[in-house]
Amino acid sequence: MYRLASVLSIGVTGGLIALAAALFVATLLGVAMRRRAGQFRPASPGTPAKTAGALTEADLGAGLGRQATLVQFSTALCAPCRPTREILAQVADTTDGVSHVEIDAAARMDLVQRLRINSTPTILVLDRDGAIVKRATGLPRKADVIAALGTAVRAEDGSRK
Repeated sequence: MYRLASVLSIGVTGGLIALAAALFVATLLGVAMRRRAGQFRPASPGTPAKTAGALTEADLGAGLGRQATLVQFSTALCAPCRPTREILAQVADTTDGVSHVEIDAAARMDLVQRLRINSTPTILVLDRDGAIVKRATGLPRKADVIAALGTAVRAEDGSRK
């Protein structure tokens, strides 16, 4: 009887340790993902988004902005897509020459595959020619959207800000 109790004790203790370790790892991953969500990163020459070429008005189903375009990929069941839509629309409304286009990812699987969109919302910042300059996944902060636009909007002399 004593032997069975000690074996069960070790099994329960080992199980609790494994559970605690799994919770710790899951918490670390959650914190890391939350910190990264909504942060814009450059579309460097080696990334698939840049090699996919510029997006055209035909790709978007809408016109490009005179200075820049904010493209949002969304799905019907995406919880952070609605607040993302509101933030991008506010920025586009208050910034001259910037337009906002929302694309239903489920309806445009060709673009989703071409641009390797893995989750929604995904936001692309396009320059006036439709080239992808910045990219973010998740709910962005308004200040981050405005800062990302700064890299896409060209100064009066034609250089990037």
